[in-house]
Amino acid sequence: MEVTTSPQALGAQEADTLVVPVFDGESPPAGAPDSLAELLQSGEARRSFGSLALAHAEGKRWLLVGLGARNDFSAERARVAAAAVLERSRELSARALCWGLPSEADGAVAAALVEGTVLADYRFERFKSAPEDLDAAPKQLERLILACPHELAEAAMEAAVVVEAANRARDLQNRPGNDLTPTALGEYAKALGEEIPGLTVEVEGLASLLARGMGAFAAVAQGSEQEPALITLRYEGPAAAGPVVGFVGKAVTFDSGGISLKPGPKMAEMKFDMSGGAAALEATAAIARLGLGVRLLTVIGATENLPGGSAIKPGDIVAAANGKTIEINNTDAEGRLVLADCLCHAVAQGAERIIDLATLTGAVIVALGSTYAGLMSNDDGLAERIVGAGSKSGEIVWRLPLHEEYDELIKGRYADLDNAPEARKAGTIIGGSFLANFIGEVPWAHLDIAGSAWDLNRPYVGKGASGYGVRLLVELARGFAA
Repeated sequence: MEVTTSPQALGAQEADTLVVPVFDGESPPAGAPDSLAELLQSGEARRSFGSLALAHAEGKRWLLVGLGARNDFSAERARVAAAAVLERSRELSARALCWGLPSEADGAVAAALVEGTVLADYRFERFKSAPEDLDAAPKQLERLILACPHELAEAAMEAAVVVEAANRARDLQNRPGNDLTPTALGEYAKALGEEIPGLTVEVEGLASLLARGMGAFAAVAQGSEQEPALITLRYEGPAAAGPVVGFVGKAVTFDSGGISLKPGPKMAEMKFDMSGGAAALEATAAIARLGLGVRLLTVIGATENLPGGSAIKPGDIVAAANGKTIEINNTDAEGRLVLADCLCHAVAQGAERIIDLATLTGAVIVALGSTYAGLMSNDDGLAERIVGAGSKSGEIVWRLPLHEEYDELIKGRYADLDNAPEARKAGTIIGGSFLANFIGEVPWAHLDIAGSAWDLNRPYVGKGASGYGVRLLVELARGFAA
């Protein structure tokens, strides 16, 4: 979809469908056809949030959308309204859609309208073989135009870059494990490095993991014939002077559970276990495309977790790159093993603030559902930054506690740490407490996105991959670049 902005009046825009927003107690803006006011007066159209009504005038469709009470309107409501309009415009076979900005809207609302439209318009048809029906209605918009003043155009266009990155992360998530192998993800990252100025990418395999002492990561990979990939990206924006920010992403491209095999039903969804890596990768690409003034180091650990003949076994003991030894009491708690070594690598490479993302525990879904991602951190300032970035981006997080009593639960009987304590208490927090052993004194935050990475079921992101984390990380980077 092509996204553009224009300062011209709504009626002068080159679009087949024009969107007119209206708040409770207010009238359509000047320049809107009289038929819209007539629809409101007759009751056929309403101002309640999400209500839609259609009129035809001047050879174009005019779609009236109710926004409800002005005081209740927010960027998140703008995303939801945009998704509703997108769905109706698809029914109308629209090709070019132009939004008239609500009166007194700011850059956050302009950006949210772009985000809600582009996210809602997403489709994944990479493996569909049916020929296209030339007489069928268009499946996606060709153009989105935002009729807005010049001072809001930059926010809208930056949002287009970020939300397209989120959709590319969804593409990665939706690809099956036989297509998106660790090697394929590494090749994709390399291609980004060749395409985007200022972004460098290094991909290393199993031999490098072993040479670096990454015994935990390597142990997960040893059950698969697929080569693992340690992907390291670096970017330094113009005039960047703040701390080196580290993004670390778990990218288990398929997780069978290993010898601790998962139940068969819904195991196909375990192609999504690379969602943290996809978000970290595409957020990094978007930050580089935007030229944000931040110093960024991104580390992604990609592997499969399979029960091959050489797979790790319950009871095995492995050593991470920082020398910590780990009892493997459940091979399905593999993500924390991959992340342990990736966090060590980020520290060794100079990251001064670290944020990791992972579909780490099913327990976070029990605790928070899909509404919030779980946040754990050893630094209040960093945690506050992430909460704020989540609020702005709509990818909201809820902080869970870390406490020394949780540390007692992860102590191993035969090694330093236990990757899956039998007590089954505070499962999500235990995952974060485990990871805290691999970051030294660096300010760090862990985001458990297992409940948010797919089937988010928000109006603008329904079933399937959500790209969760891309918009949050870019917003966080903006704060470090300020």
